[in-house]
Amino acid sequence: MRVEAAPESVSERWSAGAVPQAAAEKDTGDEGHVSAADRIISGLSLGVLVVEAAQRSGSLITARLAAEQGREVFALPGSVANPLARGCHRLIRDGAALVEDVAEIVAALRPAALPAAAARATQPAASVGISGAPLDRTGKILLNACGFEPVDLGTLVERTGLPASAVASTLLLLELSGEIESCPGGRYCRVPVRRA
Repeated sequence: MRVEAAPESVSERWSAGAVPQAAAEKDTGDEGHVSAADRIISGLSLGVLVVEAAQRSGSLITARLAAEQGREVFALPGSVANPLARGCHRLIRDGAALVEDVAEIVAALRPAALPAAAARATQPAASVGISGAPLDRTGKILLNACGFEPVDLGTLVERTGLPASAVASTLLLLELSGEIESCPGGRYCRVPVRRA
């Protein structure tokens, strides 16, 4: 992801809801892009779990960046005979939390996740979509702006005036509830009501 702006503009973009996207197809995927993507993903995460990693691995880069950003780093130990477990063992020696069960990760991340969950719980439901799931005001606005022809995230931000972060998270919720579907090219469209 390339951001071509002064640092204060970057901060303003993030607080307004910038959405990280994959590099354009013409980009070669050089190491600079990988490092930037790792930095963004680890920064957006509460924690990083490494399941398998060789001694030199992109997973270890992401884990290092997460630790530098104050995120939790978890590692799943493996067989000492498995070369893909050596990176995890090194992470554990360097201070990553050794985990064997998802419950351990949930317990460690719960304190950081509680404020966001509490904020979501206070949002009122305004209507019900085709799946029967409640739609909040943002979901209703976005669903109306989406239409039945494929449309990209940027266009939806323009149509609704909502922050990109709200559009992206609401698109995910609408897709999970069956209201919209993702289309090729990072676009979305409404799902027609199917009558029996």
